[in-house]
Amino acid sequence: METVITNVSSGVVFRGTNLWILIFAIFIASLGLNINSTAVIIGAMLISPLMGPIMGVGLSMGINDLHLLRRSISNYLIATVAALTTSTLFFLISPLNDAHSEILARTSPTIYDVLIALFGGFAGIMATSSKYKGNVIPGVAIATALMPPLCTAGYGIATFQLRFFFGAFYLYIINTVFIALATLLIVRLLHIPHKHLQTKRQEIVAQRVIWLVVLITILPSIYLGYDLVERNRFIKKANLFITNEAHFPNDYLLSKLIEPNKKKITLVFGGQELEPAQIAALKTEMPNYGLDSSYLAVRQGFSYLSEKTPITENEKYDQLTAALTEQENVNLKLRKQLDSVKNIHLLSRQIYSELKASYPEIQRAIVQPSNILTDSSSFSTYLVLISARKDLKITDKNKLEKWLKARLNKNEIELVFQ
Repeated sequence: METVITNVSSGVVFRGTNLWILIFAIFIASLGLNINSTAVIIGAMLISPLMGPIMGVGLSMGINDLHLLRRSISNYLIATVAALTTSTLFFLISPLNDAHSEILARTSPTIYDVLIALFGGFAGIMATSSKYKGNVIPGVAIATALMPPLCTAGYGIATFQLRFFFGAFYLYIINTVFIALATLLIVRLLHIPHKHLQTKRQEIVAQRVIWLVVLITILPSIYLGYDLVERNRFIKKANLFITNEAHFPNDYLLSKLIEPNKKKITLVFGGQELEPAQIAALKTEMPNYGLDSSYLAVRQGFSYLSEKTPITENEKYDQLTAALTEQENVNLKLRKQLDSVKNIHLLSRQIYSELKASYPEIQRAIVQPSNILTDSSSFSTYLVLISARKDLKITDKNKLEKWLKARLNKNEIELVFQ
């Protein structure tokens, strides 16, 4: 148990080499965010020594070591300020200021990030407590992602976008609190010897403060997690609605915009102008997809796209190409259906000619694919109706039925004589 305390305590201090490693790691992570490179960001997380003081906070609370707690908090603050300062300076001088997906992914933490931090903290302290560390600590550093939120917070300061700063810094606080909490819980479960505070009341107050911090940290993430689930649910419903219903003859969908926060769907069509009745019919289908409280806006033509969302000639060309491809696919399906009808007609005409050659008394025949329905099932077959001048013999009828099954390649047919 002394080894665990020694291992964690040794990673708490941020002076000299550790501080420079942190600064270099922040530069690498900021570059990764700037060029939207996941591989570079992962590399920075592997280098970062930020886990040290956070686990130190959890250990010190678990064993009631106030001296270690003060050291851990002071070094944690030094590391945080150094990282924020470094990332802010980087983004101030960087010529690239676009908010790529790697930045945006760190601005809306949810309850899922809480769970990642908690289980990551469990894995980290368990690995530290064991001599079989393997690649657990690097894995925890990647999973809990302490570096990117700090860099994103610096990006928010440098670009004066406070929502990026607050969102990313809240994710950093979530990771900090729940890694420390996981460390505290494992330390208590392992029964590592701990000091007692001067009075029982002080210990109760300390525990209450810990759980109050946890509660304050987790509540916003629960709300944001619920909001994330609702937004994803709306997007799925909207996409299903668009896929199944947003189709019109001689029209093609140029673009779609789904705004879950506003519960709004905007569809832009090209081709012939849609009639108000068609748009109204489309809107009446929305309640069937759970979108009855949503707003549907239907726009038409490239002129609308140019007004609302300026697009380049290449983008316009890509959209038109996609729309034409979709229209060609629709036409191909229609041609296949038409060819199928023609083939059935030709087959029926050919079979009638063959029947007439063998049985001249046949006056007319109907040969048509059909679905036979029963109370318990349905199956596809051919319905053959034959009308003759005189009634055919039983042997001729049986012979004719076998020939039709072979000719139509059906084990069962519905043969009716009139």
